[in-house]
Amino acid sequence: MSTLVNVPKNGGLTRTRNNGSDYLPTWSSWIDDLLNRDLPSVFSQNFNTGMSLPKVNIKETADAYAVEMAVPGLKKSDFQIDLDNQVLSISTEVEEQNEVKEENYTRREFGYSSFKRSFTLPETVDDGNIKATYNEGILSIHLPKKEEAKQKPPRNIKIS
Repeated sequence: MSTLVNVPKNGGLTRTRNNGSDYLPTWSSWIDDLLNRDLPSVFSQNFNTGMSLPKVNIKETADAYAVEMAVPGLKKSDFQIDLDNQVLSISTEVEEQNEVKEENYTRREFGYSSFKRSFTLPETVDDGNIKATYNEGILSIHLPKKEEAKQKPPRNIKIS
């Protein structure tokens, strides 16, 4: 969950003046403090997706763009990479089921996690030659530039 403003624990964005220099927190900041202190796991985590969005590094060279995403613990087959109308989408859905049967009980656990990251590619990307690899928890996507968009080396022009 994104945080736009950090609210101090001992008050809020607004305070009420009471008899000179004493300050009391407002009702809304008291509720915010109560919820943030007593229910941190519910309000400070992205509980809709079951997985936080992975960090992405994007690097541009003279002839390509490189996208690296840290996603350890997954398999190559867990990823779905799509290109639609210059939008590159990387997503995954992982479903886990675990069942343990003992003499007196059965314990069954299941979980689901997913994420999706999308990037609008520049027109200079040669979308027919995009390649992706997954090695040791790092998803790497190589986005080559079109020949006319590649940076040309400097050259000397002779005067005639």
